[in-house]
Amino acid sequence: MSGGGAGMSGGEGMAIVPGMTELTRPYWDAAAEGRLVIRECRGCGRLQHPPVPACPACHGADFGWREASGEGAVYSYTIIRHATHAALADAIPYVVALVELAEGPRLVTGITGCPPESVTVGMPVRAAFRRVTDEVTLPYFEPA
Repeated sequence: MSGGGAGMSGGEGMAIVPGMTELTRPYWDAAAEGRLVIRECRGCGRLQHPPVPACPACHGADFGWREASGEGAVYSYTIIRHATHAALADAIPYVVALVELAEGPRLVTGITGCPPESVTVGMPVRAAFRRVTDEVTLPYFEPA
């Protein structure tokens, strides 16, 4: 990959790097180790992504992190055919998907490892991690 990054289609290009906060640091630290984790409310057991300051179910603020299987299915997706950011121009076309994890929560991610036209709703996928900077590794998903 050029430029130290990875486009969502798996081709040449850069990735847009998300910001990291203290709230999300455990998620990014796990991704750097090739693990997918989900925040879990210790009060009611609800799993959530992305992390928020209070549990949307019980309003509790006591959380832990649970390791996820990395398995899921495409819940919805779109094929991007026009770059909305210069960092993604070389990745066109690419897929942005909402993946429902086996554990329940859904996350927005890129689908790699297959032509964009072969992605379907319900397609089984698994996490694949790509280091895009020295500090950030992004979880993408590929066909299972």
